[in-house]
Amino acid sequence: MSNNRFASVWDAIAERPEEAANLKLRAELMTTLRVYIVEKKLSQAAAASLFGVTQPRVSDLKRGKIALFSLDVLVKMAADAGFEVGLTVHRAA
Repeated sequence: MSNNRFASVWDAIAERPEEAANLKLRAELMTTLRVYIVEKKLSQAAAASLFGVTQPRVSDLKRGKIALFSLDVLVKMAADAGFEVGLTVHRAA
């Protein structure tokens, strides 16, 4: 067993830092969208209509199936929900 310490679970499971960064961004967007669905009390069908996707895609989102979503799709879904999505870039420590 290894005693490695990681900044996040994504750093631990990703093979490369850029992959971990992508996973972190997708996870944040997915969490935001799931919270939005709950706060607005949207059915999966209503959320699917709002996001321009199918109901099974909303089910995948709610179940956290991160591998099934690209950043592009999640950014579009967030924009469809009225979110402004931005990105901050800085040098790694």
